[in-house]
Amino acid sequence: MAGVREVLRDGVGFVIIDRLPMDRWSVDEARAVYWLLSQLVSRPVAQNWVGQLVYDVRDLGKPPGDGVRPDITNAEQNFHTDNSYNLCPPDYVSLLCVRPAREGGVSSIVSFYAVYNEMQRRHPGLLARLFEPYVFDRQREHAPDDPRLISHPLVQMVDGQPVFRLSHRHVVNGYRMAGRALDPEGLEALETLEATMREPQFAREFWFEPGQIQIVDNTRCGHRRTGFVDFAEFERKRHLVRLWLRDRGRRFYNG
Repeated sequence: MAGVREVLRDGVGFVIIDRLPMDRWSVDEARAVYWLLSQLVSRPVAQNWVGQLVYDVRDLGKPPGDGVRPDITNAEQNFHTDNSYNLCPPDYVSLLCVRPAREGGVSSIVSFYAVYNEMQRRHPGLLARLFEPYVFDRQREHAPDDPRLISHPLVQMVDGQPVFRLSHRHVVNGYRMAGRALDPEGLEALETLEATMREPQFAREFWFEPGQIQIVDNTRCGHRRTGFVDFAEFERKRHLVRLWLRDRGRRFYNG
């Protein structure tokens, strides 16, 4: 795990650990070992307003939308960073695969640095717009009297390095909820960023296998998954266990 931490902080920014013996261990045993291993990278923190530290990623049969996270649906996801739509995103996102889907659910990881450099080469004017604020839907993950929208840039410079906080879906929903149109340059920059991230040379695809652990730097790598078709039996359905890891701030959702 010291080697994992080094790759995450100074290397490519993601690892796939292969793998816990799910054929011999119960889900609870695997979850416990996964918790211990992830803590050797960074501290687990709350993933929602009610303070949940360990989060089961399953399709609950709901369509994605305001108040419904895409991770509890079987819908395709855009490249994104976790919790881009709130106050204190995790530094790392960790996933344990208990069971994959029957079909689909292919995972991808993209290098934001590579995409940033490519946009700087091809679209320098649009790149500047990404450093200006966008409106995000906060997914009802906040105090009852807090605003339902938040505004921040998709890219910010922190200690001389670009830090990314983005989710195409939550920006589109944010402007719809605000009842206003995204400015033409902002829309073009958003869509160009999305199209560039989808170019195959910038991403790595893989099929999650039972027992594998994926950990991603949530500030410089984006992740997504394709839509999927699940088994009918609950005990065979796609099941991932997610941890958010962050050493700074409190364990509370807002840090």
